[in-house]
Amino acid sequence: MPSPGTITRWVPPSGPGIRMESGVAEGCQVSVHYDPLLAKLVAAGATRDEAIARMQRALEAFVVEGLETAIPFHRRVMASAAFREGRTHTQMVEQGAFNG
Repeated sequence: MPSPGTITRWVPPSGPGIRMESGVAEGCQVSVHYDPLLAKLVAAGATRDEAIARMQRALEAFVVEGLETAIPFHRRVMASAAFREGRTHTQMVEQGAFNG
């Protein structure tokens, strides 16, 4: 859901296998009329497990303050057994499979 406000702190993750694309920075104003995709975070690895571990570390290191983000949701997805084992389907979010 959209979360308008000012980004008061923005510390993007980095490291081996981590790539981030973003059009915002600390101090940016996010209006109610924005595309809620503030950044795209990608993790790559030699194996699925390595990529997931890198993404988990990146999500833990990613600091965004001043607005609500989907980072907690993505942390839950990375921690879920179904995702880690590749047993996912397009209805999982709708069915609440990753709810806290």
